[in-house]
Amino acid sequence: MTPEISTKKVVHIIIQSRETSRAGEVRAFIDALNEDEKAHLVVLAWIGRGAFEPEDYADALATAFSEATTPTADYLMGMPHLSENLEAGLEALDIDVSDAEEDFYDR
Repeated sequence: MTPEISTKKVVHIIIQSRETSRAGEVRAFIDALNEDEKAHLVVLAWIGRGAFEPEDYADALATAFSEATTPTADYLMGMPHLSENLEAGLEALDIDVSDAEEDFYDR
């Protein structure tokens, strides 16, 4: 299954969350995502930290929707190693981020 959130948006969150002074910007960016994008972002983080395997994506997505009781930005910003988890999740799903990274730094 392919995440229904653009790689560019995930890369934006990864890069911005690495900078401690950008927490407010990251939170606002996540808050602006639609509900589907938020759920897919959570699944990427879960796969990246090993809570789910890539082949269990559909189950993880169902869990993300059913267990969404905390605002997504609060949940993700409270997650240790968010950027590393998202990166690992993209890698586990064989999603190439090189173009998205170039676009982020070229702007």
